Amino acid sequence: MRELIARYGGLVYSLARRFCYEPGDVEDAVQEIFLALWKSAARFNETIGAEETFVSMVARRRLIDRRRRVQRRIQPNADADVVQPAARPEAPRTENNEQAARALTAMATLRPEQQLVLRLTIIQGLSHDQVAKMTGMPLGTVKTHARRGLLALREAMSATEAKTDAQA
Repeated sequence: MRELIARYGGLVYSLARRFCYEPGDVEDAVQEIFLALWKSAARFNETIGAEETFVSMVARRRLIDRRRRVQRRIQPNADADVVQPAARPEAPRTENNEQAARALTAMATLRPEQQLVLRLTIIQGLSHDQVAKMTGMPLGTVKTHARRGLLALREAMSATEAKTDAQA
């Protein structure tokens, strides 16, 4: 285990720094990764890939799982006494469901990179910088995929809406 940490500690630490939101979580993530490596060492097959690749894939998967776990945590309401502003009146649920269905259909027509970036930013609420770090894409590329994806999505939604209006 010491040899593994000595050989791949830098790699695992640098990956953890990119994925973790809080600096204090990096050490916990590194420890979790090395524990997972210890438990899954029997799965390593040198005919499939290099040891470094195995280590980085285990680390990446653990870090993604860790990020998802953190994002799912419900943040407690710190100021329970603060009065929340009145909610805006919602549109009828059927209209929202129809729009959501059209959006999902239109999303499926986008390029895979655009779909990934839009899902991470819109659905998971990540910033472009966080998406770049998570996916390994350059920040400019993430922004380009987001913009082009949104434009294509808007165009597809408009076309679908025009067809719906013409049929009605």
